[in-house]
Amino acid sequence: MCEVGGWTRGTGLMDLFPLYNSLRIAFISTLIVLILGVAAAYLVVHLPRFIRGILDSLFTLPLVLPPTVVGYLLLLLLGAKRPFGGWFLRVFGLRLTMNWWSAVFATSVIIFPLMYRTSRGAFEAFDRTYEQAGQTLGLGSLYIFFRIVLPCCKAGIIAGIVLSFARALGEYGATMMISGYTPGRTATISTTVYQMWRTDNDALALKWVLVNMAISTVILLAINIVEGRQDIFHSKSHAHPDRQGNE
Repeated sequence: MCEVGGWTRGTGLMDLFPLYNSLRIAFISTLIVLILGVAAAYLVVHLPRFIRGILDSLFTLPLVLPPTVVGYLLLLLLGAKRPFGGWFLRVFGLRLTMNWWSAVFATSVIIFPLMYRTSRGAFEAFDRTYEQAGQTLGLGSLYIFFRIVLPCCKAGIIAGIVLSFARALGEYGATMMISGYTPGRTATISTTVYQMWRTDNDALALKWVLVNMAISTVILLAINIVEGRQDIFHSKSHAHPDRQGNE
């Protein structure tokens, strides 16, 4: 059995590979930018203002560039006839483009600014006196980061994770350029919607649109829940000192 036009031949059932492929690409990409984005944000907030401004512009650039431009730049870097992509092909025998995992490169670049900016905002709102108190007590930098800073900033970081995953799930432009569309191999929800529309299969395109909308709705609800809990926490923390003062 094989996928033909989004259906599994011989069964009449809707092929779910685009959903599976989109989810694994989004998961892997989000995990990558979680590590890189949080690390970059924490580094930037501790740098001098001038250097911080330069790095902030650089890290945010993929957010304002058209995805097709990002895809083109990645092809210049990773293409089989380009220096790095050609070297990787000769040494390891692997093409860095037109595979399902090629989309991970594109998606990671596209969603990195979302994770970086939300994490940076959380770190900037963090009360640095807690960090300084830990240093005064002789605590190590890693201990302070993982046991003091991250727990206090987790709401913002979680919001960044959810937003990044949602954006990765719907990424099209850069993914199409670097990974292409091959049913059963590189197809994602977004590329499948385009291909179904291009071949006048509006019924199947609409089904994939509804799948994507359903997943996005769940993700947005998750963001609202996280923000609601954060507001409740801040309300209680602000109310607590007043209560103590009245006592």
